[in-house]
Amino acid sequence: MAYFAAFLHMIDIEKNNEVRPLHINYLEELDKQGKIFARGPFSDQSGGLVVYIADSFEEAMSLAENDPHVVQKVRRLELKEWVI
Repeated sequence: MAYFAAFLHMIDIEKNNEVRPLHINYLEELDKQGKIFARGPFSDQSGGLVVYIADSFEEAMSLAENDPHVVQKVRRLELKEWVI
């Protein structure tokens, strides 16, 4: 298992408010599966961070790309492996 930091850079703050419930539900389901280490918004409203737990970069990318905020193009995804 490895950790992958998904930086979710804000693109559309108005649409973000509409999509947020889907985003939160998606992450809650992944959290139940043990796929989330940490998550939350940045205080300056520039986006947020999700730290995924995955077996590979490809798995983490798939999880991150299926986030409704990314699917709906509300936030731009930047994914990096994070070494603790």
